[in-house]
Amino acid sequence: MTEVGPDGRLDAASVDDALAAFESEGLDGYNEAYLDEHTKREVRRAILKAIAIPGHQVPFASREMPLARGWGTGGIQASLSLLGPDDVFKVIDQGSDESVNAANIRRLARTTARVETTTDTTAATVIQTRHRIPEEVVTDEQVLVLQVPVTDALRRVDGSDDRNRRRHAHGDYSKMWVALYENVVEWGEIDIAARYPVMVNGRYLMDPSPVPRWDVPKLDDADTLFLFAAGREARIYAVPPHTAVEPLAFEDRPFRVERFPADGCAECGSADTYLTEIETDAGERRFVCNDESFCEKRSRDPDLPKDHHLDRSGVAWGPGTTDGGGPT
Repeated sequence: MTEVGPDGRLDAASVDDALAAFESEGLDGYNEAYLDEHTKREVRRAILKAIAIPGHQVPFASREMPLARGWGTGGIQASLSLLGPDDVFKVIDQGSDESVNAANIRRLARTTARVETTTDTTAATVIQTRHRIPEEVVTDEQVLVLQVPVTDALRRVDGSDDRNRRRHAHGDYSKMWVALYENVVEWGEIDIAARYPVMVNGRYLMDPSPVPRWDVPKLDDADTLFLFAAGREARIYAVPPHTAVEPLAFEDRPFRVERFPADGCAECGSADTYLTEIETDAGERRFVCNDESFCEKRSRDPDLPKDHHLDRSGVAWGPGTTDGGGPT
């Protein structure tokens, strides 16, 4: 206990003891994994319900977190509710492990949940991501938690959540089809860069978070569990393993992923990964892999497949992995 001397000043030894109390590996006084047990149980119940009804938005009582809403509070609550002592945690922000947001979330989990963290996709058991699905195949021993800013795909065509909930209840997605038709008329194809609407299990229209079109095929019949969590809107939804996920498209205007230069990534040469256009200090514009972790591996081994860590080979995981061809 800090003691006050006769002169009214704090005892120096007591101050040193007080400061030393904050220099622990965890945050003494906080619950394990930051959230209280009641909150974690509620989030887990919402996750179980979301898994039971693929694509359906399940409400939960989103809590205040030590960062602003819109910076991944829903994903953090889902991740912290799932993390156990044997888990390994990875955080991706737009393909990067080293952004400020990714580093801070990783530090929060390491400090409060006392879990091991990593930047290697294949070593993680729980992966939290903002706007990307890793290029390496995610397995049935991993959980992918996606941060979601907007939960409802129908909000593109109608801002009323009440009307949109009725549409989901009746399976009435005609307004979305009309919007896609208008998009084709204007651009000649469905020109949606991110948040491409998908039908889950033949029943619910789902917003797959602002992942690029490149990542949408990875949701279909995957081995892993995908969880989508929105803290600001207090909603959780899920795509369980081996669930059908079909992007909306017309017979004469099929779904297409992004097209990139044939020479691939300027760093590792990959022609089967999602590329980002960057500008160098010299003013040169070039395309590089968005997934920095996998790009580093490909730089060391240009022939490294996306399923290199699996016992089986030829796993269809995004464009260019089924027949060896590049994106179309």
